[in-house]
Amino acid sequence: MYAVIETGGKQLRVEEGQEIFVEKLDVEPEEEVVFDKVILVSDKTCKVGAPYVKGAKVTAVVNKQGKGKKVLIFKYKPKKGSTHRRQGHRQPYTKLTIKSIEA
Repeated sequence: MYAVIETGGKQLRVEEGQEIFVEKLDVEPEEEVVFDKVILVSDKTCKVGAPYVKGAKVTAVVNKQGKGKKVLIFKYKPKKGSTHRRQGHRQPYTKLTIKSIEA
């Protein structure tokens, strides 16, 4: 059984027991999170929502909060000697384990 959920402006295909990384959620580790924006649920039959499946929810447990690897951004203007700029960014994330899918 799998489901497609929407979180952080992205759509993710999830199954029970799967570990996923999503955009940072404002919850503490070991707490439960319930996603009610379920777009699709597939078991023996496939239920597709318009836009969401009514009564469907996905429950997950928060493993940890963290930051991703650093991405370096280097901006410069060609043929100009002093306009170099180097900047780094680490995207925050939440690691979840999918506990159950209810449809």
